[in-house]
Amino acid sequence: MVESELILLIVAAVGSFAISASAGLGGSLLMVPTMMVIFGPKEGVAVAALLLAFNNVAKVVAYRRSLPVTKSLLVVLPTMIGAFVGASLLARAPESWVVTAVIASLAASLMAEAVTGSSERRAGAPLLAGAAGVTSGFSGTSGPLKGVAVRGLGLDRRYTVGAATLASLAGDVTKSLTFAGEGLLGGRQLMLALACIPLMIGGTTLGYQFNGRLGDDGYRKWFWLIIGAYGLRLAGVLPS
Repeated sequence: MVESELILLIVAAVGSFAISASAGLGGSLLMVPTMMVIFGPKEGVAVAALLLAFNNVAKVVAYRRSLPVTKSLLVVLPTMIGAFVGASLLARAPESWVVTAVIASLAASLMAEAVTGSSERRAGAPLLAGAAGVTSGFSGTSGPLKGVAVRGLGLDRRYTVGAATLASLAGDVTKSLTFAGEGLLGGRQLMLALACIPLMIGGTTLGYQFNGRLGDDGYRKWFWLIIGAYGLRLAGVLPS
């Protein structure tokens, strides 16, 4: 890894960890395209999953008083199943498919958000979570679908982020184990994740503090801003 790639990785990692800790989603906005640039499509998605999985441990610690474990099972279990299926597909797919899936998953996510709206829909949360797991395992991007699924649980701001953290942790760990079994992750990638732990702690701390200052209305606007960023990336305005 050359110096410019190392700097890019550090900046993207801190930004991803902070965004993810502040909203419960959005880490893949920076992490996935950056890792794809540095490591290539397949390995990039796998490395991003590993780094985000490690970071979710830091988020669990930060939001330990706001983890709705029982309610989160509605999204955690489908996310794990979907992530396993999607990650298995990734390991066997041509790299061009992976790039296309990143864009297609965003389109599907935005369509689901437009159809479901923002009201509580617990009945549809498991289905959306499963779809989020599949697209995340296959392309590395699940933010909007996961956000809609967690919002459907009808939780307040802190618990929404907590539920999203549990779903993300389950999905990213499932993906990482599957990728490791398929030979996409090994000792080199694990050492990279361990080296990024200080960045995870710093980024998560920043995101947690930012979330605390937002308030409910501010969080709603921040959530939609991140969803809008996914839309801009889909439209090609932001790099992917």
